[in-house]
Amino acid sequence: MSFNRRIAVLSGYVFLTGVTGVVAFGAPEKRPVSFEDVMSIRAVSAPVVSPDGRAVLFTVTSWEAADADAPGKMEWVSHVHRAAVVGSETAQLTFGEKGESAPAWSPDGRWISFLSARAEGGKKPAESEGPKPQIWLLRASGGEAFRLTDAKEGVATHQWSPDGRAVAFIARDAYSDEDERKRKRKDDPMIYEGDSRMSHLWTIDVATRESLQRIKGSTLTVKGKPSFSPDGSRIAFTASPTLWLRDEREDIYVLTLEGDNVEKITSNLGQDQSPAFSPDGKTIAFLTTPNDARPLPDGTQIPDLRNARLALYDVSKKEMVKLGDSSFDRIPGDPQWTPAGDRLLFTVGEGAYLEIYAYEIASRRYVKLSDGAFAALGNLSRDGSVAAFTNESPSFPAEVFVSGPDFAHPKRLTTMNPQIEALALGATEVVTWKSTEGYEVEGVLLKPVGYESGKRYPLLVVAHGGPTGAHFNYFRVRYGDGGQHWAGQGWAVLYPNPRGSTNYGEEFMRGNLADWGGGDFQDIMTGVDAMVAAGVADPEKLAIQGWSYGGYMACWTVSQTTRFKAAMIGAGLTNLVSMYGTNDLSNYLGSFFNGTLAPETEHLYRERSGLTYADRVTTPTLILHGAADERVPIGQPMEFFRALKDRGVPTELVFYPREGHGLQEYYHRLDRMKRQYEWIARHTLGAASGAAPTLN
Repeated sequence: MSFNRRIAVLSGYVFLTGVTGVVAFGAPEKRPVSFEDVMSIRAVSAPVVSPDGRAVLFTVTSWEAADADAPGKMEWVSHVHRAAVVGSETAQLTFGEKGESAPAWSPDGRWISFLSARAEGGKKPAESEGPKPQIWLLRASGGEAFRLTDAKEGVATHQWSPDGRAVAFIARDAYSDEDERKRKRKDDPMIYEGDSRMSHLWTIDVATRESLQRIKGSTLTVKGKPSFSPDGSRIAFTASPTLWLRDEREDIYVLTLEGDNVEKITSNLGQDQSPAFSPDGKTIAFLTTPNDARPLPDGTQIPDLRNARLALYDVSKKEMVKLGDSSFDRIPGDPQWTPAGDRLLFTVGEGAYLEIYAYEIASRRYVKLSDGAFAALGNLSRDGSVAAFTNESPSFPAEVFVSGPDFAHPKRLTTMNPQIEALALGATEVVTWKSTEGYEVEGVLLKPVGYESGKRYPLLVVAHGGPTGAHFNYFRVRYGDGGQHWAGQGWAVLYPNPRGSTNYGEEFMRGNLADWGGGDFQDIMTGVDAMVAAGVADPEKLAIQGWSYGGYMACWTVSQTTRFKAAMIGAGLTNLVSMYGTNDLSNYLGSFFNGTLAPETEHLYRERSGLTYADRVTTPTLILHGAADERVPIGQPMEFFRALKDRGVPTELVFYPREGHGLQEYYHRLDRMKRQYEWIARHTLGAASGAAPTLN
């Protein structure tokens, strides 16, 4: 078994993967990361450069005191900021109580738009009648913002027209007057999968504030951000026939504003999404995910689990354009045209990184523009000379950067988390190892602060969700497992990307079809073996945790081996038979088990359920779950908890009220990180070790 590792270069700059945990000579002594440090990190996102390339709007989201009537209550709130491209000026522009998001410049740069659920005139509505997100406008030169829209159910996304005279937006249909009266008197039975209040496309005139509903009826629900043609006469958008999350039928449509005529331009049974008109209006770029599966009786399909691909549509010929390079085996993000129309830009998950790529129209080839990044694209200035984006590394969280269109010499504009300079960070490495069946597997190893070669450390294994997801080599003072806290307490943390992960090609992503708990489990266990063989991990001090599919892997692992001293199952699938009929993504689950739950497939669902092997479990297991989770319903943790409890295995089940599949509330997130650390450290290291603080 080989253990190969790619050691990153020390740098605090973009596109160079930073090795953390190195303290400069003469620098102040740094302290270990606390869970409160994790919660203090401000999230920077949504960068958009002005048309003239002189300033960048972005959002900063952080925990804020929420309500004077509930002391200590915290809410995750974002505000719009602006940074100068030349110089170091940065300013917060919005201060609403409920926050602001999705900033955008008008095409002439005179106006700034954003979404906000704020009340006007200082009026504070009752909780049940709280304001919904609307489009607000603010002069770029300053002044008070004013509300543009009055959508009863709020605005989801918006897009300026090329001439700046109108804004297109997506809003969900409101309840009828009769339904509103029924809801107020609590005469409101819910028909499962029976909601027909679709989201539709609207436009609003900026000068008159007159809005027009462009798409109507109950046959289409509009998704994502619309795209105007350069002459403003047409809008491309994505729509689906139902509101069901499990329904992956999505197609691209083009609306001609004169007459509100709608044309469907795709017919793929899978997902077609994220359309973008080219600057000359002749081509529409979008993403397509092929699916040739036979429809089920309700019209939906079991997804074929394929990579999304870049696609081009010739508007005049009404046909697809051949892209040429068929060797590109990664999943592109939303495509964005350069102003010259000669390139499409997008991000691509590639191994443990999120890189920036371009597709060149003339040469029909893909070009990698970054190396070792974790980037999120913003946009380009009107002349294409300035690109805005965020990037992060193992040594710093996401910050705003600008560069030329080649992304070769990026300039950092923000430092929104200066407090991290006081933190001692463990070094990270991207590591690879040999698994079964000839697979080479990659992951990220976070070493303890002050790591000493040859010394063994307790190892925490963190399984990622999905399974179509991946771990990245980014800043790990972040919510979830809270990796850098563990590093500060003397733990090594392994983040494996086993079979079924994205970022390694379609074949690898499909590597766990009809094989959950098979090759993916072997990939994780051989990773543990590699850490032991390398002298990093203490084989007697191993623990595992994961959330969602990662929770499934934690559940499966403790049912297959006794090597781990402790485990945490977060929002995990434990009984795939009962899971299939009770969750909101049954079609996606069926992709991995040869179709719907039926007599010919039930054995596979049952065979790959951790609950089936509950008699084998001896590992002390903590189970955490959102009490309102519809993705992995609450029966899943209850079944496994009862099975362990009946067999005398140390276990604890914690429900978080009001929470869905991912925890959103401040104290619940803090509790999760503290509780999982206390449980795992106590059972792995022993109560007398002093390594696990009491939970409070």
